[in-house]
Amino acid sequence: MAEKRSDKPSDETPLASLPTPIVEFENLHEIVGKARQNLNQNHWDYIVGGTETETTLRRNRMSLDAVALRPRVLRDVSKVDASVQEFGRKMRLPIVLAPVGNLEVFHGEGAATSCKAAGDFNVSHMVSSVCEPGLEKTADASPGALRMFQLYVRGDADWVDDHARRAIDKGYAAFCLTVDTAHYSRRERDLAKRHMTAGRRRVAGREFQAALDWTTVKQLKDKFKIPLVIKGIGTAEDAKLAVEHGVEWIYVSNHGGRQLDHGRGAMEVLPEVADATRGKAKIIVDGGFCRGTDVIKALAAGAHLVGLGRMQCYALAAGGREGVIRMLELLEDEVQRGLGLCGVNRFAELSPSFLHAAMPTNMPHALSAFPLLEVAPYKY
Repeated sequence: MAEKRSDKPSDETPLASLPTPIVEFENLHEIVGKARQNLNQNHWDYIVGGTETETTLRRNRMSLDAVALRPRVLRDVSKVDASVQEFGRKMRLPIVLAPVGNLEVFHGEGAATSCKAAGDFNVSHMVSSVCEPGLEKTADASPGALRMFQLYVRGDADWVDDHARRAIDKGYAAFCLTVDTAHYSRRERDLAKRHMTAGRRRVAGREFQAALDWTTVKQLKDKFKIPLVIKGIGTAEDAKLAVEHGVEWIYVSNHGGRQLDHGRGAMEVLPEVADATRGKAKIIVDGGFCRGTDVIKALAAGAHLVGLGRMQCYALAAGGREGVIRMLELLEDEVQRGLGLCGVNRFAELSPSFLHAAMPTNMPHALSAFPLLEVAPYKY
């Protein structure tokens, strides 16, 4: 049923420009293992680490593992289609390559590389304002890709407006405001090694992020027509406020467990946000999502897109642009098989009735979705 990558590229990408996928990777474990081989300890810890006790990081995986699937049978699932329609475009998977700062440490061209891969495969990409090569050059690298821009606020209202205009001028499909970084967290893996990351350096203008409130959201909605995403929503109360302000996309996220420690897992938060919005805004979710069944659970619970942060980093470190494409191929295979085995042909047929509370079987951590790393060709 599940096939290898289609020979047909997205409408904007000439066939001759598509890179050859790295077929040596037969599963996602191997991509993670290869990434570990290629990265030094500091860069590896940047991916797998979290804040303080890393409790929120672990709860991200635990909240996914605590949900079981309720499959239906004796249904014709001979025509499984994992694509979705968002932003007026058909996407091959409901995936956004999530905004990650400093992607350039995993591949020299940073966000441009993963954006190219997203365009090749026809999923969406969100570039972080603290990632090279920046807003304009990332857009220039893949003008046909479905791109979104995510901003950390480092200036006044005019500074924010300038970034919104630049994103519109470069054809970004949405503008994202990150709201869960009012204070930079204690990344104790880095502190213990005395490793000075970019986030821990004194950054000019960080006080503007701390002072951020709903006034900025109103300002953006009043001035600009571009769809607005609010990233870092973790409660029904804030989801309702976002809807009241006319926000089109709510991004459920706890920064991968890298900001507030002892928060809830993203999959635990998602149902209450979906219930609070009642279809008045669409939902992106990230935080520990890395397997096909994770994506199925998210969409059954009410999400429209799933953000991949760590998986994007693993794939970039394992094989650059081709590594990201291969990661998406393998994820697509998992999704297609999972949908069919759940008894549906497309995501629109899913609902919360396909989900059931269950006891997790694995001790949760950043890599608990990959229990076979020791037997993969690339030893962890």
